Amino acid sequence: MPVFNERALVGAAVDRVVASPALKDATGNGLERTLIVIDDGSTDGTDEIVRQLGERAGVRVECMSPNRGKGSAVRRGIALALEMNADIVVIHDADLEYDPADHAALLAPILDGRADAVIGSRFLGQTHRVLYFWHYLANRAITTLSNLLTNLNLSDIECCLKAFSRDVALALKLKEDRFGIEPEIIARLAGMEIEDELNGTRVDRSLRIFEVPVTYSGRTYSEGKKIRWQDGIEAVAVIVRRNLWD
Repeated sequence: MPVFNERALVGAAVDRVVASPALKDATGNGLERTLIVIDDGSTDGTDEIVRQLGERAGVRVECMSPNRGKGSAVRRGIALALEMNADIVVIHDADLEYDPADHAALLAPILDGRADAVIGSRFLGQTHRVLYFWHYLANRAITTLSNLLTNLNLSDIECCLKAFSRDVALALKLKEDRFGIEPEIIARLAGMEIEDELNGTRVDRSLRIFEVPVTYSGRTYSEGKKIRWQDGIEAVAVIVRRNLWD
């Protein structure tokens, strides 16, 4: 859970994840869950709240300084999860726009062996708050450009609810520091191969990427939404750069 200047919401965001129902694997066994909260150089006192939240069972926190951007916090969170030997890594924002009740659907294709990575989508039929038309058009354009270069047919590459198996998380070589982390993740997944066993032989194969609908309760700018039109331009640059050159 990457966090930046969310003093009013971070406590509730952590409460919702911790209080969400325990998940089970395909055989019905309960899954152990640790919430990793990364404060990305907050300046409004969020870091102090995050440190207090770190005293709770099942919550680990780290406060970075100075602020470098969401991508930097996501990369650090993934690294910590891998250090803790996580089998699956889930990215979940701290602004209450996403519901941890959707984690079960997000993880199901990985837990039952169908998928290596799962991307949430706000546009596949689940409940969502109606907000900005121009944001929707920008998202469609960015997603279409990404699909053209990755040859994937995703509906919402900017969705901030994503899950990966451990093998995928280990192979992700992410570099973006800011909001460009979302399209970069998709570009890396599309170009990735992992080793698997087929008929007793180890072979390289492309990833099995799934998409699942998630609920969305977006914020207005007066409520603290941070993304700006400049981030849309950055997303286009990241899509082109990470798919064609790096």
